[in-house]
Amino acid sequence: MNRRDFIGTLAGAGSVLAIGCRSSQPQGAPAAGSPDRAPDSAAATVPALAGSPAVPAAATRRTLGRTGIAVDPVSLGGEGILRTYGREREAVPVILEALSLGVRYCDTAPAYAQSQDYYGAAFREAGRAARDRVFLASKTHDRGRDGSLRLLEDSLRRIGTDRLDLWQLHDLRDDGDLDAIFGRGGAIEALVAARERSLVRFVGITGHTDPRVLVEAMRRFPFDSVLCAMNPADRVRASFLREVVPEARRRGVGVIGMKVLGRGRIVADGQATAAELIRYASCFADTCIIGCDSLAEVRQNLGMRDGFSEMPEAERAALESRLAGRADRYTYYKG
Repeated sequence: MNRRDFIGTLAGAGSVLAIGCRSSQPQGAPAAGSPDRAPDSAAATVPALAGSPAVPAAATRRTLGRTGIAVDPVSLGGEGILRTYGREREAVPVILEALSLGVRYCDTAPAYAQSQDYYGAAFREAGRAARDRVFLASKTHDRGRDGSLRLLEDSLRRIGTDRLDLWQLHDLRDDGDLDAIFGRGGAIEALVAARERSLVRFVGITGHTDPRVLVEAMRRFPFDSVLCAMNPADRVRASFLREVVPEARRRGVGVIGMKVLGRGRIVADGQATAAELIRYASCFADTCIIGCDSLAEVRQNLGMRDGFSEMPEAERAALESRLAGRADRYTYYKG
């Protein structure tokens, strides 16, 4: 059965798939607020991505939760110039530059305009080996099984790949989302079925509105990762750092950071540099996805991997205090 036939069969099926298939509390989960570091020894190796050999572990490299996949503190986001229409001449070179610099984790989503198409064009130009060397994440914003499977088929077609490394339930906002996803015929059935058929390797959730919703989702299902908002203004209200990150760490769930720059507002206001904000978020996330608008931004952000140093607690506290008075502006995405 080919991919299209399989997805079509699933979409027409009426049976409810079993979803409680793995333990949600693995032994030896990392402590809250401390990303699980890969060994610093030059002789150590990190898990290889598909099609690439194991490489010496970098001192700054972390493990993405229970996936066992090694990621860098900074990764390529699916927004920025990638969340546009008709700008392939500008967007594709951004991806190609990231690939040439050895980016390990790449993010996209059906909701991000032509982002997936740009990735497809970049992989066609760079070759299949380039695709196999990255951990590729996409999403479904549909809350049902059938609609999610159709989105998955479209994502694979547009990107030009036979599988996703991570497929995420996109932008969980309220209890209604959870009821739909976990109800009969909900999107969770699509995630389980796609993973069982190796169309996706791992499954996760994303959200930036209400941390309580992400915590409840993790309690209902053993997700492999959570993508949530985090910047120094987060702790003022509805804090993802206080609520989501500790829960994820307790369960061995990989943590991915977004909204790290507050959509560029923090830097534009002169409150902090991009480097400061990335260093801050990297104290809590295994990797931070940053959308880029230019080749210069790709080089600057990914260049932080060389000589990367974590931000001391006192410096983090000072940065939080500096941004607290404008928290509403910098956490505009919260409900």
